Amino acid sequence: MFYEVDEDGNLTHPFFQEVLYGFKRVAAAEGYDVLLFTNTPGRALVQSYEHRARARGVDGVALMGVRRTSPDLEALAASRIPCMSVDLDLLGPRAGYVSSTNVEGAVQAVEYLIAMQHRNIAFIGDRFATKPGHDRLIGYQQTLQRHGLAFRPEWVCNGDFSEDSGYESARRLLAEYTEITAIFCAGDMMAIGAMRAIAERGLAVGEDISVIGYDDLPVAAATQPPLTTVRQERRKLGEMAAQALIQMIQDPYAVPPVLQIPTELVVRQSVAVCRKAPVGG
Repeated sequence: MFYEVDEDGNLTHPFFQEVLYGFKRVAAAEGYDVLLFTNTPGRALVQSYEHRARARGVDGVALMGVRRTSPDLEALAASRIPCMSVDLDLLGPRAGYVSSTNVEGAVQAVEYLIAMQHRNIAFIGDRFATKPGHDRLIGYQQTLQRHGLAFRPEWVCNGDFSEDSGYESARRLLAEYTEITAIFCAGDMMAIGAMRAIAERGLAVGEDISVIGYDDLPVAAATQPPLTTVRQERRKLGEMAAQALIQMIQDPYAVPPVLQIPTELVVRQSVAVCRKAPVGG
């Protein structure tokens, strides 16, 4: 499995930890060992993905947390090495992928905010242009358009799925655009950072500014107030990636699948009915 780590070499994000758990569980049950190859974003690969895979004699390759702009991905997809990606739309003769229904998940979140009378909704997304981040932005835009609400690019800030990036993004948004009444974040950790920025301004999450996250990490239920979010089946993503990869390894004629797992809106207490009059269209 190839995975991009942070600058300190850590596989720390709880989302990917659970995906990896599900993947390893299925692989172990089928008698396969999982080798983890890491790469730090922004650093050139000494060897290509394909070269590293062939040098180790692996049966198949999984990709997780890898950006679409990473070098050598297309060569790997064309190499005929069985390959499954998580949240990366990499396709080839022996390459498929699995993801959550991220557009639909974002639609669920924004529809709920609009149902709670919010019209001035900001978005904290993903500066790395990952497929999940892009799809969640599309869902946000589509839902605004469906309800006749203007998409305001200045109300979009891009983070890196970390708590600190959510905090900094929300701090900038709230300082400049006081008419914002709700923030939809493309990840729970960014939502938690946004909640910290809201509290720092002396405002109440929910009562003054509503917040929705994405992932339903375990910490989401423990925030104050508990975070409304979009649930992804993280372990199932890993399990399905492993099952599909093993099928391709064992059957050279297996068609590389494109798999999607439904999302679910989990309503808690970080969203309340909007009390402000809307601004703009």
